[in-house]
Amino acid sequence: MRLPSLTALRAFEAAARTGSFSAAARELNVTHAAVAQQVRALEAELGLPLAFREGRGLALTGEGARLAQTLTEAFRSVRGTIAEIAADDPDRPLRITLTPSFAAKWLVPRLGGFWREHPDIALTLDPDLRQRDLNREGFDLGIRYGEGRWPGVEAELLTRSDDVIVGAPALLGDRQSLTVDEMQEMPWIIEAGWTEELSWLRGLGLDPERLDITEMPTEELASLAAREGLGLAVELAPLAEPDVQEGRLRIVHRPPPEGSYGYWIVTRPGPRKPALRTFIRWLKSVV
Repeated sequence: MRLPSLTALRAFEAAARTGSFSAAARELNVTHAAVAQQVRALEAELGLPLAFREGRGLALTGEGARLAQTLTEAFRSVRGTIAEIAADDPDRPLRITLTPSFAAKWLVPRLGGFWREHPDIALTLDPDLRQRDLNREGFDLGIRYGEGRWPGVEAELLTRSDDVIVGAPALLGDRQSLTVDEMQEMPWIIEAGWTEELSWLRGLGLDPERLDITEMPTEELASLAAREGLGLAVELAPLAEPDVQEGRLRIVHRPPPEGSYGYWIVTRPGPRKPALRTFIRWLKSVV
């Protein structure tokens, strides 16, 4: 089957993604009528309805939703490849997006070893709690926490990451572990807004409603407060490792590992430049 015109496909993808002909027209720098005409022409060529008006916006048929998802991913991949080609300077640093905690506690302490082996490969780290769009923003690699299910990217598990409960020696005294009843009576440091953490504690048999909790606005401040002995805290095991090794924290409760949560190496689909392949091999070697 002959492919429809690229102009019609671009118009439909923009309209589907933005939810209206008007928004798509502004994005493509054409008129509202031109977008509507291209979408209707595409429907006529395919012999299928793809979109219809719903209130002030645009709704998609089942066929329209499938086509829109495919087009969005395809255009995103094309944009990412073009950005990579346009910036394909062998001296350009690899751009890496990751969380501040993973950068500070896991990656940065190991980078000296990478640069001793590969002094010619420069890196630019962009620590951010937000999940950045690799394709749109031109990142070479991301390290994300989750189950590895993100559309439009390729994900490969770097390391499983199970939650553990930690406390400082100043808080624990000589105790090396704590029972659920003991933890229920102790002070806690929790990152504000992290509802998953409270659900996880509830699954251990704790009652978050009765815990003496001090909330901290960021994960970094929560970790600092825990190291100062202000309360118990939930940490991801790989991120707690440096503090445990240096004696600043102790793991007082480690549940059996469950699920597939962990840190994932995330890249754009398609070929990888040599420097990126080298960095990924190194990441896997130091886990």
